[in-house]
Amino acid sequence: MIVILKDRPDEEQLAGLVSWLKDQGISVHPTVGSSQTILGLVGDTSRIDMDLISALDIVSSVKRVQEPYKNANRKFHPDDTVIRVGSARFGGGAFALIAGPSVVESEEQILSVAEAVKEAGADLLKGLAFKPRSSPYAFQGLGIEGIRLLLLAREKTGLPLVSEIHDASQLPLFEEIDVLMVGARNMQNYALLRALGKTDKPVILKRGFSNTYEEWLMSAEYIMAGGNGKVILCERGIRTFEPSAAGTLDVACVPVLKELTHLPVIIDPSSAAGSYTFVGSLARAGAAAGADGAMLGVHNDPMRALCDGPVSLTPERFRKTVKSLRDIHKLIMEE
Repeated sequence: MIVILKDRPDEEQLAGLVSWLKDQGISVHPTVGSSQTILGLVGDTSRIDMDLISALDIVSSVKRVQEPYKNANRKFHPDDTVIRVGSARFGGGAFALIAGPSVVESEEQILSVAEAVKEAGADLLKGLAFKPRSSPYAFQGLGIEGIRLLLLAREKTGLPLVSEIHDASQLPLFEEIDVLMVGARNMQNYALLRALGKTDKPVILKRGFSNTYEEWLMSAEYIMAGGNGKVILCERGIRTFEPSAAGTLDVACVPVLKELTHLPVIIDPSSAAGSYTFVGSLARAGAAAGADGAMLGVHNDPMRALCDGPVSLTPERFRKTVKSLRDIHKLIMEE
């Protein structure tokens, strides 16, 4: 349920309303927007008398929200959420670029890539210290050593770090990582999502391979219900009947989610593409659809990469892609 207040509501009446709602076991989430103030009510609102609240002088209207996600719902929070990481912004008309190798392989590799993507215009550096793989025999990252190398790369370049966390028990290892990423395999790892809700770090939540928008938003709700509203949704491609690519990038999710939620939405074309030759086109399609950013795989030597080499851009290809993405985003913002 949402309560839309009139302009400049009487503070005493408002305090009384909030106190009464809390006495009913309802959690109240106020949102002060550019044009109106909204009280988002979370809990068992079925026993709340809408007519009683509507009769108050300070109330403009009362509406029931049918969707099961509340905190992530745009009806609760009409204005876009803007999440700041260093000098980068996700949401609110900005376009943030995350770039880096799929996995941290060595000091030489991560430092080379970090310096190259920064020079090309990346806002954040991505690198996985722990990499889940379908095969137990494949390279799965350097672990704690990978985190140390990421911190070294940040020290050298100043770029904020993005890395994937797989289990709540790993949180102490990620204390110095700027943005935590939840991969597609863990989108419904509710124990992990609850733990992330108790942190104050931005969380990139990737969509599961076969999940609906509502299921995706409900996973975001787990994090937000714990008190952490810094959630960034990331489309990385879903499983369809088409075998020629790793996944089918659902570009349509961008405008749809923009109506359903106030959270930033970014795309990860590298995870969807079967080849680096498609990454730039998919990234540009996401930017044209109104995405708030993109995550691109970049490797200094893709032919020798230990993971995802075929879909990794070289630094030079990344530089050219950055320019085209910035140009498209600027054009979209001018509409």
